[in-house]
Amino acid sequence: QAARVSCQNDDCPATKGNTIFDHADALKVKVPTSCGRNGTCHECVVEIKHGIEALSPPTDAESFLSNNYRLACQAVVEESDQNLDFALLRRAPRILPPRSHRKMDIDPMVTRHGDGVYYDGKQIDTYRGHLYGISIDVGTTTAVAELVDLETGEPVYTTSFENSQRFGGSDIMNRISYDGGPYRGELHKAIINTLNGEIRSMRRRLKISLHEIYEIVIVGNSTMRDLFFNLDVQEIGQKPYKSSIEREFLEGQRNTTALTVLAPQLEILANRNARIYGVPLIASHVGADAAANLVAIDMANEIQTVMVVDVGTNTEVVIGHKDKLIASSCPAGPAFEGGLVKFGMPGCDGAIESLRYKNGRFEYKTIGDVDPVGICGSGLIDLLAELVRHDLMNPLGVFADDLDELMIVPEHGITFSRSDASELAQAKAANYCGQIILMRKYGIQPEQIDKLYLAGGFANYVDSSAAVDIGFIAPAPIDQIVKIGNSAAQGARELLLSRKKRGNLERLIKTIEHVELETTPDFFEMFVEGCQFKPMRIPEAPV
Repeated sequence: QAARVSCQNDDCPATKGNTIFDHADALKVKVPTSCGRNGTCHECVVEIKHGIEALSPPTDAESFLSNNYRLACQAVVEESDQNLDFALLRRAPRILPPRSHRKMDIDPMVTRHGDGVYYDGKQIDTYRGHLYGISIDVGTTTAVAELVDLETGEPVYTTSFENSQRFGGSDIMNRISYDGGPYRGELHKAIINTLNGEIRSMRRRLKISLHEIYEIVIVGNSTMRDLFFNLDVQEIGQKPYKSSIEREFLEGQRNTTALTVLAPQLEILANRNARIYGVPLIASHVGADAAANLVAIDMANEIQTVMVVDVGTNTEVVIGHKDKLIASSCPAGPAFEGGLVKFGMPGCDGAIESLRYKNGRFEYKTIGDVDPVGICGSGLIDLLAELVRHDLMNPLGVFADDLDELMIVPEHGITFSRSDASELAQAKAANYCGQIILMRKYGIQPEQIDKLYLAGGFANYVDSSAAVDIGFIAPAPIDQIVKIGNSAAQGARELLLSRKKRGNLERLIKTIEHVELETTPDFFEMFVEGCQFKPMRIPEAPV
């Protein structure tokens, strides 16, 4: 039987001498590129899921890639008798349903007076028909961007995409290590190329001019934000885990950790006088995305005691009210977001997002109501809870009958192994420690939390009861757990539209106490406890 090349559940004959890009054309799969397929733009990175031995050796243009990543324009099929499967790095994750936009007075930095366009009171252009801004939340795994009308405050277009920096590692520390090696700048180039591709798509769909984009607001964890601005991120990867920007701020060399540069400096497609504004960091790995969350829930005016848990590859936890706030970050890793688990995947079409064990088999629902190809974060939480509830796995992650692997969806070959459970246990333990340590330091029990805000992409679809049962989130009263979707993206949009909110955020950040989890005396014991799939329990502080 002739070999096939497959991608996105479609395939075509393998043709010797053709590149992966050629096969993508045959499959009508759109692979990004802006260099004419000569290997210089580094946009066409693909992951070879199976059959990498059938390809030509990597070229010099691919020297920045490792493992199973190749450039589609450089990888040539040399053996046409072996099946090959590849995946794009830019699948489109599900966009969260937009939250109702809070009524707010808009006072953007970009304004129009007559025919003049002004930034912070200084004329930068003549009016071209529209004033647009873009807010973007750059997550380690996925990103969300919104095009916003700066005169009305209304969002015009929303898009989401996987972070194309994945070839540099699936978590923050791997990205930092990669950027400290011989290919410094490739991660910056990857995210800028991706954003420019999204901006081109906006322009084509909406028939707008790039010159009408006057400001772009960026949020993300400290590493993602600084990579976006092409800053050296090595300092944040080692003790005391402070970015170069935060260190300069603490040393009095700058009065804010916010960043502002002109679009041409980063080669971003926008008006030549457009500003790129990086939202300020809170501390260490608690970055601009956590700060934007505080804007979204209006923490500057909050009088109740709330806890915000922004679940992701790097989870941030903030507890308190407007007059007392503590914060920390948890290096959870990518296990719940498509990494390290064999059939784990982001929240894209074909991902099992929820499941229940009934009558000896798993019933499930997929995103897009299509055949399942994997399990996303919300589905994995359901799976863990169901396995424990039905004694198919004990809280230590040991399967019944001492099996090494369970068949979850036999008809599609989707399995779950003890190794998968171990990866999820460690990721969960990081989230566990962040919440437990902060609650203990604040002197509060879970039932005393007035609101537990769950933020982040997949957290919006998590079954709260299942998450509580396995110790993924604190056992606050279920009716007090509020899902706020991608609140970092909402906060970014509000900061794009309001200089007053920027000022309020700068003042609030300076009052937040940052807690280093690993300096807690009983951190290791807590982490081990957190690896078990059972509800959280706050231990007494060591004497």
